[in-house]
Amino acid sequence: MMVGDRMLTLAAVEERVGLKKSAIYARIAEGNFPKQVNLGGAVRWSELEIDEWIEAQKRARRAA
Repeated sequence: MMVGDRMLTLAAVEERVGLKKSAIYARIAEGNFPKQVNLGGAVRWSELEIDEWIEAQKRARRAA
């Protein structure tokens, strides 16, 4: 995690990527989505990692 990297809640990640909780966790289990970070009981995702995942999806779509 880099300095200035905000940590997103599940709700924020769902809104940002357009996937529901079950789809997000299924992709994590498959190794196809950034893993969550446990912050002492609070689960969050790195905003930078989510942005990188979104960009990778765009690149894959353009390459197809």
